[in-house]
Amino acid sequence: MACINPDGTVTESAKDMLRALSEPRSPEKVAAIVAQPLFKVRSSLRELAGGGLALEVEGKFTVTAKGREKIQG
Repeated sequence: MACINPDGTVTESAKDMLRALSEPRSPEKVAAIVAQPLFKVRSSLRELAGGGLALEVEGKFTVTAKGREKIQG
C-alpha cells in the first residue's frame, strides 16, 4: 500500500507515521504508536524516506521539513 499518491499528496496513515516521527524513533516504536503491523511500517518508512519526507539515521527515523509540510497541508 502506497503512502505517497501519484499527485504527491500523502495518505492519512502516512501522515500518522510522520506525526510519530516528531523525534527519532525506531520502526518498532512507530508501529506501536500508529497501531500498524511492523512490516507495513517498515515499508512505509522506506517509502517516506525515499520521497524525502523522513530521514533515517542509525536505524531511527525522523520527519524532515518537507514531511512536516505534508502533515500541515
